[in-house]
Amino acid sequence: MNNIPATRSVVRALVFFAVSSSTLAVASGCAAASAEAIRQETSDASRATSAAAEPASPLAAKVRAATERFRSVEVAETSGYAMFHGCVTGPGGAMGIHWVNGDLVGDGALDAARPEALMYEQQNGRLRLIGVEYVVLAEAWNAANPAPPVLDGQLFTYTGAPNRYGIPAFYSLHVWAWQGNPDGVFADWNRKVSCAGFDGAGDSHAGH
Repeated sequence: MNNIPATRSVVRALVFFAVSSSTLAVASGCAAASAEAIRQETSDASRATSAAAEPASPLAAKVRAATERFRSVEVAETSGYAMFHGCVTGPGGAMGIHWVNGDLVGDGALDAARPEALMYEQQNGRLRLIGVEYVVLAEAWNAANPAPPVLDGQLFTYTGAPNRYGIPAFYSLHVWAWQGNPDGVFADWNRKVSCAGFDGAGDSHAGH
């Protein structure tokens, strides 16, 4: 009988140990489940980001391949492109800042690998390539072709003269190959692009 208190103490200790071990196991299981959920969410987000960064059309893929080197404005300038006017904005968003190759605009031809204009967005003093614009003067195109231009199945937009750019009437096609556009990869304007950071100059090197 003298050993009963001691026995009860041992029993209580064993019960406490068992309950504590069970609680720890449940907590560890919850922590592991939470960690796995976080890993899954991170993985899903990463896949979503990668998918968003991928070109949305074969033409956009061609543009990315052809203009990778022009993510540096310095390279674009050594290849015959120069800033044309300022940053272009409108009711449907913005187009950004155009670097135009005058020789390509004036040749009356279209080549997916040689866009007439490169579009950049300036943020924090640096320029980032966001897309391209194919441009052909309407008079030159109409003189040699019976129908408006189409590139890889995409019909160009006609802009008459006079216009805000001070150039003759022209056909154009935008391709947002480096910046997502909620209105579509070939929309003229992009609501995700802004001219707010444009200071009239910009760094010579685009951000990557």
